[in-house]
Amino acid sequence: MANPKHKFSKQRTAKRRTHDFAPVPTLATCPNCGATVIYHRVCPECGYYRGRQIIEKSVE
Repeated sequence: MANPKHKFSKQRTAKRRTHDFAPVPTLATCPNCGATVIYHRVCPECGYYRGRQIIEKSVE
């Protein structure tokens, strides 16, 4: 097995790992109820997506 001859610096390791993170999802406000929603997803509060009701939500 090949082994590195020199230790990689912390800076070099950090440069390699700059893209190794989970991206922050883009958020929007629901035009129907005003809740914060991830883009291209049904609103978890009211069940609307693009002006149409997709999921029936019971009012409690």
